[in-house]
Amino acid sequence: MEVAPPNPGTDAADLWTPESWRTMAAAQQPTWPDAAALKQVHARLSGLPPLVFAGEARHLTRSLAQAADGRAFVLQAGDCAESFSEFTADGIRDKLKIILQMAVVLTYGAGLPVVKVGRIAGQFAKPRSLPTELVGGQVIDSFRGHMVNDDQPERAARIPDPTRLVTAYEQAVATLNLLRAFTKGGFADLSQIHAWNQEFVASSTEGRRFEDIAEGIDSALRFMDACGINLGSEDTLHQVDFWTSHEALILDYEEALTRKDSLTGDWYDCSAHMLWVGERTRQIDGAHCEFLSGIHNPVGTKIGPSATADDVVALCERLNPARVSGRLTLITRFGVDAIDDHLAGLIRAVGDEGHPVVWMCDPMHGNTFTAEGGQKTRRFDDIIGELQSFFRIHREVGTWPGGVHIELTGDDVTECLGGVEDIVEGQLGQRYTTTCDPRLNGRQALDLAFRIADLLRS
Repeated sequence: MEVAPPNPGTDAADLWTPESWRTMAAAQQPTWPDAAALKQVHARLSGLPPLVFAGEARHLTRSLAQAADGRAFVLQAGDCAESFSEFTADGIRDKLKIILQMAVVLTYGAGLPVVKVGRIAGQFAKPRSLPTELVGGQVIDSFRGHMVNDDQPERAARIPDPTRLVTAYEQAVATLNLLRAFTKGGFADLSQIHAWNQEFVASSTEGRRFEDIAEGIDSALRFMDACGINLGSEDTLHQVDFWTSHEALILDYEEALTRKDSLTGDWYDCSAHMLWVGERTRQIDGAHCEFLSGIHNPVGTKIGPSATADDVVALCERLNPARVSGRLTLITRFGVDAIDDHLAGLIRAVGDEGHPVVWMCDPMHGNTFTAEGGQKTRRFDDIIGELQSFFRIHREVGTWPGGVHIELTGDDVTECLGGVEDIVEGQLGQRYTTTCDPRLNGRQALDLAFRIADLLRS
């Protein structure tokens, strides 16, 4: 029988409801032109089955507690923004392949369990710096992700459409069905490890390094089998736990998918196992923090250079006042040039207040810039540089670097500069397909995993 977890809230949580956020300022919300249509969509979503279950979210909280205690490492990875137009089974499979490869490299190289969390099955919305943009002499709404509007640079396409919330739910259902089939139905079996190496990755130096690991695992499995160990009874060799996450940005969607758990009576946002609040929406008195404060999923918050020690401690108190281990993840995103100025002080401030957080590094968002050709991009060396500083600072302070938060794709794109193939600015336009921010391709992601494994070993 499942044991109910500690309540992450306080007495104030008894007054919380899924719609409590509506009494507070809500940043980054679209201006829906038809309130009646939005109300109909909300009612429809509220009556649909949950995408994930409360017990699964509690399982993830326990796994994240291991990372908070230094007994595990978290790999959170996936698309910048999922697309309605590029939704395919092959795309989901290839993304999962890369994440599984990275997890094996980290586990094999560092000797630690890896908690695998995808930015998937819900990452359909993105915050924007400006609500509008100028295209062809016309002012049109900014693209806010396919959950809200279309990326075509036309005025009609950019009008927020609430029926897209239902489309996002339906795509999330299909994605989750496929992920569960892959991770529990044999694809994630370690005997299939060679099949995870995609052709364009396998031809690289890093792909060949992965094959060496795969051969080592094969040898170990054959040895155990020869010793008479019943490998068929070991579920951990044949399937993996894979969790979903996304930024809890569009609050109408998140509220509609929030359900009360029949076991505990607690509220869970059943759109994903884990939700996070972004750098632009983490206001202590804002709607997003209010919403996350009441759900019992594990939650996270992005932390950028503007955050002070007082800000971060206040976020910890707001989102995890009961100090439940595994409940809260702090995802730092400073940039390679700013991390040394900020991270150590925040770690000490949080530790002094006794908050058991998972410290995770997002080395991508703080290192984004616009190339001469107009594409947003990131340098692989900057990503590595921020990760190296993240590990070094935690070592100096005496705390555990609990995980990484990466944007990647299984496609052979040219969106980030450098890496094993040394992509240069002139090559960005060759295969630049992201709907928002630049992502690592499979070779770069696997290279990154080997670098992180080295950092963990040290």
